[in-house]
Amino acid sequence: MGTTANDIEVIILSDDEDEAPENDVACDESSVYIVEPEDSRETDTALTPSTLEEDLVVTFSRRAEVLPHARYDCPIHPFTAEDRATDAPLAGNQLICDQCFCYICDKLASSCVLWCQGGICHCNSHKRSTYWSNLRDSTVLGDLQAFNLTVSEVDEHLRRAEKMLLIFKKEAFVQFSIFLRGQSLMEYGPNAQHQKRLIHDYTPVYELVSSFLYEADKQNDRAAAILRLGAAEVFIRHVSCPGSLMLPSPVADVNKAKACLLHRVISSLQRQLVMADFTPEFRQKIQDFYRRFPLPIELKNFRNSLCVRPWTDILLVSVLKGQNISGVRKEGKKKDVLAEDMSVIFLRSELLQRQKRYRELCRYLRVVQSAEAAFSLQQLRDLIPFFMCLAGDFSSALIGFLPAVNAPASRFTPQLFLIYFYIFKSATAPQSIIASHPFHLCRSDAVWEPIKGAVPLKRELLVKFALKVHRCCPAVYADSQCWTSLLTVVNSLGASGVALPAPSPKFLLEAKDSVNAILLEQIQLHIQIPRPFLEEYPDQALLLLVTGALGFRIVEFPLRPVLPVLSTFQGNLWALQWLWGDLPFGAEHLGSFLQDIRQELKITKGPFTSQDGMLVVTSMT
Repeated sequence: MGTTANDIEVIILSDDEDEAPENDVACDESSVYIVEPEDSRETDTALTPSTLEEDLVVTFSRRAEVLPHARYDCPIHPFTAEDRATDAPLAGNQLICDQCFCYICDKLASSCVLWCQGGICHCNSHKRSTYWSNLRDSTVLGDLQAFNLTVSEVDEHLRRAEKMLLIFKKEAFVQFSIFLRGQSLMEYGPNAQHQKRLIHDYTPVYELVSSFLYEADKQNDRAAAILRLGAAEVFIRHVSCPGSLMLPSPVADVNKAKACLLHRVISSLQRQLVMADFTPEFRQKIQDFYRRFPLPIELKNFRNSLCVRPWTDILLVSVLKGQNISGVRKEGKKKDVLAEDMSVIFLRSELLQRQKRYRELCRYLRVVQSAEAAFSLQQLRDLIPFFMCLAGDFSSALIGFLPAVNAPASRFTPQLFLIYFYIFKSATAPQSIIASHPFHLCRSDAVWEPIKGAVPLKRELLVKFALKVHRCCPAVYADSQCWTSLLTVVNSLGASGVALPAPSPKFLLEAKDSVNAILLEQIQLHIQIPRPFLEEYPDQALLLLVTGALGFRIVEFPLRPVLPVLSTFQGNLWALQWLWGDLPFGAEHLGSFLQDIRQELKITKGPFTSQDGMLVVTSMT
């Protein structure tokens, strides 16, 4: 302790932990005394030589203010400690000052009704006794003790949860007792008179649990987890009544209702284990509590449902950071495989999307395994190229769409193709959605925003992407709107929509062989455009390549509607004439094609008319 001339008060901290004798119970709750000096100052006096030789000089003293403290730490009344003295107060232990607290009840000793109660004398309690410490934990924690929580972990939210859980258990006991008694029903049949049977309807119990779980959803994360597990511990022990009359409602049956309720609890807890910021200790405690559940055989599939890896798991971290590309970690003879429930995989995907950690999400989806719902995992993996797009890496996205085996592009719908085509063309994407299925990208309310660090694909790459998709996805190849979108890109120069000037007749003639060679390439998903073909007329060459692909499509089977496709050639009639001159139409096929055009012309106006069975191009504005 040190003071100066301007000191106003002195704080003396007393700690008796060091070398405390066994009978000395002044412990962690050591008292704190605040000493205030007198208003009048002591006059300076000459110190004698003998006084100067002392190590400590006392200039003044005053009785300290006593702060709240446990009874065993009282500075006024001595305390006698024994490990387990419950019959009667030990010598003087019942004496208290105004600031003495009961160690067990955690309230003023004057308010403790068991202070001198024979058989449980709280006045003898102290923290150096295992018996009294356990009794304190049991008293303070209540039902929370079953979760192996410590007093320091319990806050006001958990105390409220403990009270809610106590009330719920009483109500659940009453409702389940009514269920066990059953309700009588008099059935009248042609061969029986007043046959009495019992109906055991679990619905009221189910509704009570559902209502309680709804209230749990409103609490903070830790309290909600405790309430959900506490409720599950209650209803999981409920059993059915054999031979009772069954009602048609699923929740009237105990086993079906329990499965439904447990699924709800597990789903909520899994979300918390992935999303919530639980400490490692709290995570472990709720997982250990769930492992002690006596799950019946019909619910055995839920046994490992809460075995969710923390985000700090070594294997998971190494996969997310790209340090492990196999999802397998070997440590000696043990092998750890990154395998998780499909529900957990969806939750991790959701969180990583919200955090815009797209590259880490792609690494995770490529290697994670699931013993269930392989189709759902495949659909989620089909989104990997989309996530690479959001990361601004169009090159990796293109490769991801069209691998040699199991290409996600082969499962495109026309709408999905148009979405991805527009992403590549505009470098924008629907970034406001959380996708777990490719169809989620088709939401009409999605907000399209520019992709940070991305630039639109060049038209050559757009054309190659579209033609490769045509080769592996019949749905896109057959769709008229997909062809319209592709032809719109190659039929004009940029956003201005300026038509392309016709190339030389020589180029048009030679282009037929070049286009056929490119499109007739036998290797699946292989589209290679030779550099010489693009040197003289690069834009016209791409238009002729797509036009030639359209010709193959028209010859194979009817393209409906066809007028929107042909209308994209507005201003580039030379390309359309090039197409007509090269189509290997038979008479029957040509007649069918022209008939489709006539039918469409009856219901729409376009740049074409039909005269004497011939297709005539009218003037275009």
